[in-house]
Amino acid sequence: MATSLTSGRPNTLGVELPDLPVAPENGPDPVLEPWPSYNPGQFYDEMVGPDGAPRPAAEILWRHFAELGPEALAERQRAADREMRAIGVTFTVYEGTTGVDRPWPFDIIPRVVPADEWHVIESGLVQRLNALNLFIDDVYHDQRSVSSGVVPSELVAGSPNFRRECVGVDPPGGIWAHICGSDLIRDADGTVYVLEDNLRVPSGVSYLLENRMVAKHVFPEMFLHYSIEPVDPYIGRLADLLASVSPAPGDPTIVVLTPGVYNSAYFEHAFLAQQLGVELVEGSDLAVLDDDCVYARTIDGLERVDVIYRRIDDLFLDPEVFRPDSLLGVPGLIRAWRSGRVALVNAPGAGIADDKKVYSYVPDIIRFFLGEEPILATVPTLRCSDLESLEFVRANIGRMVVKPANESGGYGVLVGPQATADQLAHASQQIEDDPKRWVAQPVIPLSTAPTLCAGEVAPRHVDLRPFTLLGPERAYVTRGGLTRVARRKGSLVVNSSQGGGSKDTWVVDTTGPAPSGGPAPAAPPSRGHPGEPIA
Repeated sequence: MATSLTSGRPNTLGVELPDLPVAPENGPDPVLEPWPSYNPGQFYDEMVGPDGAPRPAAEILWRHFAELGPEALAERQRAADREMRAIGVTFTVYEGTTGVDRPWPFDIIPRVVPADEWHVIESGLVQRLNALNLFIDDVYHDQRSVSSGVVPSELVAGSPNFRRECVGVDPPGGIWAHICGSDLIRDADGTVYVLEDNLRVPSGVSYLLENRMVAKHVFPEMFLHYSIEPVDPYIGRLADLLASVSPAPGDPTIVVLTPGVYNSAYFEHAFLAQQLGVELVEGSDLAVLDDDCVYARTIDGLERVDVIYRRIDDLFLDPEVFRPDSLLGVPGLIRAWRSGRVALVNAPGAGIADDKKVYSYVPDIIRFFLGEEPILATVPTLRCSDLESLEFVRANIGRMVVKPANESGGYGVLVGPQATADQLAHASQQIEDDPKRWVAQPVIPLSTAPTLCAGEVAPRHVDLRPFTLLGPERAYVTRGGLTRVARRKGSLVVNSSQGGGSKDTWVVDTTGPAPSGGPAPAAPPSRGHPGEPIA
């Protein structure tokens, strides 16, 4: 029987620590037999049910794999690898201080999600981003969520992502985080959880789009006869969003601001600029003049810039305001933004809601600002700055996932059950030395998906990063997301920087033709009253 998050050992903090299921080496043959020895054991599998039969949404794909056979599937994987290399899809891994470009790791066996389940996920992600924007806006204005006791004052004032320079700013539509990449996981009983909200400079959507392009070339027959929701509308929706926040009427000038070619996500910056049909610029390409407007240096002279899709962290954006040694930003940029002469997407200061300690309060934030119950579940999270939580985490560190509150990319994460005694001791000492920097969660038995590994198909753990856009008029969620897969057996770390790979995600409508368009328009956030739902 699968072990769920709520079936472990209770404690006074209300956080339960389940035992991690173990997948057997072999198992019963599935009903259809493309991979006779495939069995994820007690883990929830995205394609195969507990009886070994394919899940209904994946049955057509499963039968197709059975007809193809292992040799044809392996050849298609080789074709996909060749295409990824040919079009230059790469990511950067840092070895010490040196960045090394590597081909993007893509597994051709897609993850399949039924459309009716995806509609619930869409609604939950829009709800969450609406609430987080209201929280961010509140933090930089009245701080009602603090005075009402929804979040403690030290969570705001003590956050390294709180930007005093943003206090009193009114971005267009009251929206601070226009783009969010949410990390979703599924536990052993099939429940979907939001694991993280990525609001500062969320990355990965280029790989989602490239994965789909290659998948269409690898399985053209499936896209002809299978009802798979498209992901390519994202670029058009992003373009509309960027234009909608422009402070100037008419056709706005939009640019993508990159730290440069040595940034680990530079491929994505260049890809998005090319797809949007806008200029990719570095800080040295822009200037802020005495009129508080931003201008791009061109061969024809200075051209005013209305919207900047920035891919630079807050502290490097403007050396006049943040780090004076930054060579990546634009002197005067925050002055121009505060004056309303340029829009920044995402806005500076949005990272206050990207803190893993704030994450633990998101259900209460949703209730306070929207007057609704959260649609998507949140993983119980202990803040080590709390003495009782600190003692519990140190006593149970071998059964928990420990994370730095303000890191990304999987760096600094310790999975207790898979750590050595030395690693556990080191982590425990780090937590004791600086408890405010750490949070801990129970180990979630991540769902698995069939993955090609050394010529064989085996279950590997996965998560999912869909992308949500929120503009002044409507919201949009990608119909699918970037499925990241831990290619090492038993590993729960899916980040590409930590050895993970990726899959295409197919949202499949098994009831009829794929619907067109996106979700219903969502009203932009408004400051309103506590507990007042957004219409």
